Amino acid sequence: MALNLVIFGPPGAGKGTQSEALRDKYNLEHLSTGDMLREAVKNGTETGLLAKQYMEGGKLVPDEVVIKIISDKVATIAADRGTLFDGFPRTLDQAAALDKALEGNGRKIDAVVFLNVPDEEVVTRLCGRRMCPACNAIYHVTGKPPKKEGVCDNEGAALIQRADDNETVIRQRLDTYHSQTQPVIDYYGKKNLLKEVGLTGSPQETSRKIFEYLD
Repeated sequence: MALNLVIFGPPGAGKGTQSEALRDKYNLEHLSTGDMLREAVKNGTETGLLAKQYMEGGKLVPDEVVIKIISDKVATIAADRGTLFDGFPRTLDQAAALDKALEGNGRKIDAVVFLNVPDEEVVTRLCGRRMCPACNAIYHVTGKPPKKEGVCDNEGAALIQRADDNETVIRQRLDTYHSQTQPVIDYYGKKNLLKEVGLTGSPQETSRKIFEYLD
């Protein structure tokens, strides 16, 4: 049976790292809203230009834009292929839209992994985050530095700091996260789908905890 998961947490919680682990273990289609939106921004599409002004201001992209991107993608995934939703849903309207899109394809959300990280840890993580513009690989100046300072291990490209990875914007993003996405946590909690995981150990230890729950 195809496994459909949501991975949830504040900016910088490690959703990307854990998504890779989940994708590989359970052979899931990984849908990252952030990657899809950033690709649209990079390509200068109509949706991308609309999203850019919100992303750089630390605000959530409007529901109608995100829902359309995700719903269109869900319709293209084979029925026997599980899906991992990373960064979506972030609002109650998005959660309801996701349920509707999945039901239309005979699916449902099986579990929601909630990575719970304190705000100050998020600020420390994101201020030091660097990204490869060629392959989107993520590094950290102290936590996960590249072999050569400032250069991607895979592509040899100069690493960049995202425009929204500064403390002022990060704290705005956290305020938005807490005010608009807490209801989504409650929504899945009431459905008994939520599994909260605190990030007190290594990424591998966090993965082990998640796998134990899902298995």
